[in-house]
Amino acid sequence: MKKKICLITTSPLIVNFFLVPYLTSLGRKYRVSLVVNTAEETVLAEGHGAEVIALPIRRKISPWNDLRTLAFLVRLFRERRFDAVHSFSPKAGLLATMAGRIAGVPVRIHTYTGQVWMTRSGIMRSLLVAADRAIARFATHLLADSPSQLLVLLELGIVRSAEKCRVLGSGSVSGVDPARFRPDGSARAAVRRELRIAPDATVLLFLGRLTRDKGVFDLAQAFSSLAATNPAAVLLLVGPDEEQMRQAIESICRAHIGQLRFAGYTRNPERYIAAADVLCLPSYREGFGTAIIEAAAAGVPAIGSRIYGIVDAIVEGETGLLHTPADTSDLAGKMDMLLKDPALRER
Repeated sequence: MKKKICLITTSPLIVNFFLVPYLTSLGRKYRVSLVVNTAEETVLAEGHGAEVIALPIRRKISPWNDLRTLAFLVRLFRERRFDAVHSFSPKAGLLATMAGRIAGVPVRIHTYTGQVWMTRSGIMRSLLVAADRAIARFATHLLADSPSQLLVLLELGIVRSAEKCRVLGSGSVSGVDPARFRPDGSARAAVRRELRIAPDATVLLFLGRLTRDKGVFDLAQAFSSLAATNPAAVLLLVGPDEEQMRQAIESICRAHIGQLRFAGYTRNPERYIAAADVLCLPSYREGFGTAIIEAAAAGVPAIGSRIYGIVDAIVEGETGLLHTPADTSDLAGKMDMLLKDPALRER
């Protein structure tokens, strides 16, 4: 009889971005269940073969809902008698590892993919730090998606022992499929036609959730400062607008709004990477920065903030450039450098 494994996360976005390869691969050897909040607007990817169980969970702190979700998971784990539970995302990690311990699940794995509390302060930061520490206590095995993130977890006492927490390979949640992310001239031309981007334009791409923590305001300000002297430059933002950022970005870049493009959520990031000349990820927090290595696989250099996680994804001077976090002048300078130097981009 096949052993039973349960993967759990809060959002279909995480499944669609990272977990489909896990589900497909594990399904060849194990009976796999996926527990996820199916009530979100994002449509869950299909074709992975896993049983999908709807989870009544919210990403934000909600004591009553969180207690209900914990009870739901304890019942589920006791009924299904999973051999292992693997959680992704902080809220899912806390509730799944706790429920797994109560229900007696023998293997409880959690993957740290970045820390929400890095951009928080006061009591909220303390609560979120405590949650990450609790995950480390309740889990039997831990993974971090970058070496520098693991160092931070150890230095801050979130994880007490390096023996309990590992990094797979050189980092990332699920790696990159080089056959999918590769230079693609036909996709490049097609996307540019769809978005009315000139064939000779230089495209700066942001790929990810449009949120403050991802640095999209900094990116807009930096682009606005150099757009006038780079009239052939286009800033393309691809990803779900979770915090209604578009209007603010357009306001910041109002003098150059014709050089902005928005593409929304996509399940095919490789198409937009193929259309880009530079990837920009000016995040304030990041576990690794998978989009950076996806771009690298396609031969597209990246500009990223010099923070833990991203420093493992960019080889400075070879696959991209690093800028000082929250420094829009430094970010603009790095963007301008790559905009004006095709040879440097191609190096």
